[in-house]
Amino acid sequence: MDAYDALRAAVIEGDDLTARAATEELLSAGHDAQALIRGALTPAMDEVGRRFEAGEFFLPEVLVAARAMKAAQELIQPLLARSKTPPRGRVVLGTVAGDLHDIGKNLVAAMLCSAGFAITDLGVDVSPDRFVAAVGAARPQIVGLSALLTTTMPAMQQTIEALEEQNLRADVKVMVGGAPLTGVFAARIGADGYAPTAAAAVNLARELTP
Repeated sequence: MDAYDALRAAVIEGDDLTARAATEELLSAGHDAQALIRGALTPAMDEVGRRFEAGEFFLPEVLVAARAMKAAQELIQPLLARSKTPPRGRVVLGTVAGDLHDIGKNLVAAMLCSAGFAITDLGVDVSPDRFVAAVGAARPQIVGLSALLTTTMPAMQQTIEALEEQNLRADVKVMVGGAPLTGVFAARIGADGYAPTAAAAVNLARELTP
């Protein structure tokens, strides 16, 4: 097994120590940071997402895989920053106002990062005004809104309306996700797409940034 295979396997298996060691080996051998993302991290997390959607993996396996991927990214990200390599796209992400749940949002952020997107993670309980400010500052292509509570779902529409009021809506695509959401709800509030899982969110982000 070569170092790329070892890195892919370590991420899929959630072995953060091996993922870090394989990343160090590849970087020491002169491999490009972007090549590690394209050749190992992105395929590994795509496979994790496939297994999750197929019922072969459950949330604990996905979370430890994301942890292993993060161990590799901690070594790769500084190199990407110094190389000025442009990201696949920029995403502003957050859990909407009134909602403090972040597991799903964090998983989406990790998987988008592994796919080459630059992430601005605003955290939880994010007001429409904070989303507007972040969009104005980061100029992303995508805004991701997460909610786990049905009582906080209206904040998604309020956030989209706030972007419209500040003339920012035309500049970004809005994708939404969370356990109580549906595609019908997403369309009704004017979102550009709905992702039921983290893997689906990555695929949607790719579609929205061709």
